[in-house]
Amino acid sequence: MTTMARETTPRTPQAPRDTDVRRHELAAFLRSRRERIAPEQVGLPRGRRRRTPGLRREEVAQLSAVGVTWYTWLEQARDIQVSVQVLDALARALLLDPSERAHLFRLAGAADPTPATTCPSVTPAMRALLEQVEPFPACLQNSRYDILAHNRTYGLLLCDLDTVPPEDRNCILLSYTHAEWQSSIVHLEETQRLMAARFRATMAGHLTEPAWKMLLDRLHKESPAFRTAWDRHEVVSHRSKRKEFRNRHVGRVTVDHTDLWLTPGAGPRIVTYVPADGESRERLERLREIAVGRAAATV
Repeated sequence: MTTMARETTPRTPQAPRDTDVRRHELAAFLRSRRERIAPEQVGLPRGRRRRTPGLRREEVAQLSAVGVTWYTWLEQARDIQVSVQVLDALARALLLDPSERAHLFRLAGAADPTPATTCPSVTPAMRALLEQVEPFPACLQNSRYDILAHNRTYGLLLCDLDTVPPEDRNCILLSYTHAEWQSSIVHLEETQRLMAARFRATMAGHLTEPAWKMLLDRLHKESPAFRTAWDRHEVVSHRSKRKEFRNRHVGRVTVDHTDLWLTPGAGPRIVTYVPADGESRERLERLREIAVGRAAATV
């Protein structure tokens, strides 16, 4: 009886999935950032028996307010879900700079919910342009109304913007939650209603993005007026508009608002306020002088 050997086809190794590769890259990145931080940098004692370079895993977990086991799994490239809140806490605990923070969120496949104080689109030339249009107030905003950069006149137009934390520098958030910003807008209720309607129209293209959902949740929690406006389901498109502000330094100014779009869609834009009359121009010139004087005093 002849036994015939069965032919076997060698299995082709499967290529690693993109998510697997990113998980391992994320794990390696977290380990490298953890190992470069001395305990003293984050206010922890070094101790005599420390053998681990940098921080221990349990120390990172403590600083980030997450479980030690969970963080260990993260460094082991386990298939676990990571929220944007936890990524934000890890970025702070590991003292990541803006580039490293952006890399962390990209590896995790998540959108950073906090607008960065610096942005790749905010080039030195862009900042110079904002300064050159003074005394006209001007700023750079993204589609979510985050203020990414501004000139000195804009910085004092509605409030002292430099005293506002970078993560709160969002026009719609300030118009609904910041008392001085609100008091500077002459037609506040109309402005709030239109901003909510524009935000709803723009958000239609970002419904699943965490940063947008977190901003929407925050507005709902912090502002009954926003909840009322949002429930109307109104939508309007961006358009130029005459606006009136009540500035605490120079008085009332009337300006024409214009959006200078930097992309074909409703993305980043330069927002400018051109004085609508001679008196408003003179008052904006005085406001610029006040802003320049403040900047010189802090040097």
